[in-house]
Amino acid sequence: MTERTLVKGNEAVGWGAVNAGCDGFFGYPITPQNSVIEWFARELPARGKVFVQSPSETSAIMMVFGGAAAGRRVLTSTSGPGWALMQEGMSHLAAADLPAVVVITQRGGPGQGSVRHAQMDYLCVTRGGGNGGYKNIVLAPASVQEVHDLVQLAFYLADKYWNPVIVLSDAIIGLISETVELKALEFGPVPEKTWAVKGRANHAEKVVRRMVHTSVSAGKILEGYPTYLSWMAYKDDKYKTMAAAEVRHEAYRSDDADLVIVAYGYPSRVCKEAIHRARTEGLKVGLIRPISLWPFPAAPIREKAERGCKILVVEDSLGQMVDDVKAAVPDNTEVHFLGMLSRHLPDDSGMILPKTVLDKIRSIL
Repeated sequence: MTERTLVKGNEAVGWGAVNAGCDGFFGYPITPQNSVIEWFARELPARGKVFVQSPSETSAIMMVFGGAAAGRRVLTSTSGPGWALMQEGMSHLAAADLPAVVVITQRGGPGQGSVRHAQMDYLCVTRGGGNGGYKNIVLAPASVQEVHDLVQLAFYLADKYWNPVIVLSDAIIGLISETVELKALEFGPVPEKTWAVKGRANHAEKVVRRMVHTSVSAGKILEGYPTYLSWMAYKDDKYKTMAAAEVRHEAYRSDDADLVIVAYGYPSRVCKEAIHRARTEGLKVGLIRPISLWPFPAAPIREKAERGCKILVVEDSLGQMVDDVKAAVPDNTEVHFLGMLSRHLPDDSGMILPKTVLDKIRSIL
């Protein structure tokens, strides 16, 4: 029987991880995701799993490296300033082909910025913030249920591709409470972690294994690459496979739309309400919500633009995802933008609200 209960978005991270078979959590407190760490500190040891509050975000991501190298399902969580400190570790995880999950509850920036909600980490998350041009799948939930489900999907995709996966939430999704079905999801088989470093006695070949993050062995001591470019070719093939196979989006009332809104996270829910109100006025508006921010769902947005639709990008920042939308559509497409400067209050508690989006819809149509 599936359990239904009321939980916060940050708590849903924990429930999703447990249902995915998470073995360990390593993290450092930072607002607005402290309730993620609180949940793991309380629940993981009671389940015989590992919880470590690290000295810093830098050490947290390297602890994740160690847990993943041992073949375990591990994760960490953070917010923007902590994410910035994890970039060297993220590059090493990607280089070593290590599957791991990172959950980011976004807040305002730059620098320490604001401890409240925003969507200001899109570029550094989707572009691979560390060195070397690696790529990570990035999933963006728009509800507490999706936080729970996408964390499970993230573990599956990490194991499928031997690559880090990021779940990019925001402070509003993280702190609201909604009813969630706490159900373990099945996605299919994943490759056996024959490369895991478990100690000589536990290896069939009875030799010491190393986990490295260079072209010497790309993290798999039994799978050497003869040249640097052969290693790069392997990475290129993997990223192209992920880009082709893992695009996800939601289309909402977009079939007959004259204007299509593109939004993710909490603004996408605001936009759905604005669309409902616009439809009652006879304005044909729809939504394309990216669920995977990388790979980005360019094709459905391009298809609408080529059909003559105007595009409105709504995101709680000064404009980051809007660049991907502009790159996806023909040059003659009308691409409008509504960002954080349209919040209903000038301080960091302000939000983009449905009335503001509706006013923008009216001005365009």
